[in-house]
Amino acid sequence: MRTKRLLTFAVVLTLLALSQSLAQQAPNFKLKTHDGKVIELAKLKGKVVVVNFWATWCGPCRKEIPGFMEVYKQYKDKGLEIVGVSLDQEGWDVVKPYIERAKMNYPVVVGDGNLATAYGGIDAIPATFIIDKKGNLARKHVGYMPREDFENLIKGLL
Repeated sequence: MRTKRLLTFAVVLTLLALSQSLAQQAPNFKLKTHDGKVIELAKLKGKVVVVNFWATWCGPCRKEIPGFMEVYKQYKDKGLEIVGVSLDQEGWDVVKPYIERAKMNYPVVVGDGNLATAYGGIDAIPATFIIDKKGNLARKHVGYMPREDFENLIKGLL
């Protein structure tokens, strides 16, 4: 019986070690916000980072932004960073006025097809990637995410 428990324990430890070593690093990016601040994902290691692909014309995207803003305000000082990545083809011409109108309190950058491809291809938006403190992709969610669900996803990683 003791040998069986030791063997089970060894298998569990091996699986845990493998799962840790196989964790996928989040693709790095270096993009500017509307006011010229450079956001580089690699420099955010040590924080839980949410990368949210969205667009100004996307209804579900616009609907979830207020909840993201509330969670960001609540958890920013506890190690949360949110980066909104707009996929609007018109770029800053439409994104900057929207950010100002919505009073978005987290950094927003304008992404492109290359960045979307690096994240596995974005077939639908909103698409939210949660990155752990080590820079690994921890979760992916496609579609609208209510504030409560969003908060529950990040709380366990902070």
